[in-house]
Amino acid sequence: MSKLVLFDIDGTLVLTGGAGVRAMNRACTAVLGIDDALAGVEYAGRTDWSILHDALEKAGLQLDSARLDAIRTRYVSLLQEEIQHRGTGVKAVLPGIRPLLDSLAAQDDVFLGLLTGNFAEAARIKLEYFDLWRFFRCGAFGDDSPDRNALVPFAVTRARACGLSDMAAERVFVIGDTPNDIACAHAAGAISVAVATGNFSVDQLRDSGARHVFGDLSDTATFLSLL
Repeated sequence: MSKLVLFDIDGTLVLTGGAGVRAMNRACTAVLGIDDALAGVEYAGRTDWSILHDALEKAGLQLDSARLDAIRTRYVSLLQEEIQHRGTGVKAVLPGIRPLLDSLAAQDDVFLGLLTGNFAEAARIKLEYFDLWRFFRCGAFGDDSPDRNALVPFAVTRARACGLSDMAAERVFVIGDTPNDIACAHAAGAISVAVATGNFSVDQLRDSGARHVFGDLSDTATFLSLL
C-alpha cells in the first residue's frame, strides 16, 4: 500500500441530525450541571477535546483530566441513544460516499483510515450506525490531542502498525469539509481534499488553501484520479 487516505466524519462522510451536539450537551448537564453547554461554541472541524475545553471555560470551569474522562464516558453512552433519533436537519450518508469507499477499499495500493475530531468511541458509534465503520482499520481521533493539527502523525503511526509501508507525506490525503481539515493536512505536509457537504462552500474551502475541492464526492472516477 502506497497511499494513506484519511477521512473526516461529520460533514464529510455523514451527517447525524445533530446527535453529537445533543449528546454532548446532555453529558455536560449530567456531569457538571451546565445546560446547553455548547451554545456559542464553534465546533465545526474541531476536536471534541477542544470543544469541551471552550465550553467549560465559558462556564468558568477548567477541563482537567477527571472532568474530561467523566464527560467523555457519559457522552459516549448518550450518543448511543441520540444516534437512534431522527434529530434535526440532514441525517444521512453523504452523496457518493458508499460507492467511493467501495472503490477505495478495492484498491490494492490504498490504506483507508480516519482523521476526525470525534472521540474514538463516538466515531465508532456514528459510523456503525450507517454501516461505514467496517471500511476503516484505524485512525486518529479527538482523544489523541486537543489540537487537530497534531492528528496526522497519530494516523500515520497507527496505519504503519497495521502494515502500511513508510511513505512520503505527499502520499497522505486528508479529506474533510472545513478549513480546519485543510490546515490539519498542511501542517503535516499532506494533500488536502475538501468537500462542500458541511458548513463551508466550495469557494470558502478553495480560499482556505485546499489542494483539491469538490462540491460532493459523487464523482468517484475524478476522486480516484487524484491518487
